[in-house]
Amino acid sequence: MKLADTLKLAAEQYAEGNGLFVVSVDISKDNDVEVVIDADDRDVTLDDCVGMTGYIQERVSRDEEDYSLTIGSAGLTSPFKVFRQWKKAVGTEIQLTRKSGERVNASLLSADEEGVEISFQRKAEGKGAKAKETVTEHLLYSDIKTAKPIIKF
Repeated sequence: MKLADTLKLAAEQYAEGNGLFVVSVDISKDNDVEVVIDADDRDVTLDDCVGMTGYIQERVSRDEEDYSLTIGSAGLTSPFKVFRQWKKAVGTEIQLTRKSGERVNASLLSADEEGVEISFQRKAEGKGAKAKETVTEHLLYSDIKTAKPIIKF
């Protein structure tokens, strides 16, 4: 089994048993490994990252293959990469960029395996300069370039 497969399997095993999920596993040509994790209903803690580091290092020997390992959480403003991040964000505000390049700030109403339903405000045509209308739209993931949460303080 290749290093990438072994590391990903170990990360997924630890995540599954600890209320986490793996967002990505990236390995550079120099064997610098970065694992990004998230949780469905809580924040990722330092203990989560330390625990996963130890779990992986116990299963993937550095004596057999030299690598450096970094475990981190998906950042607050990081783009969504996996379905579970979309699902976690339902009911929040997101910034979505369509493949066409159009960017919209919207409420994420729902997410399923094929796509998402969003609601947003846009200028109402023919109703004055400040008139707005609420639009609800279903988008396929294939129509979305990027999306990330909007953080409000």
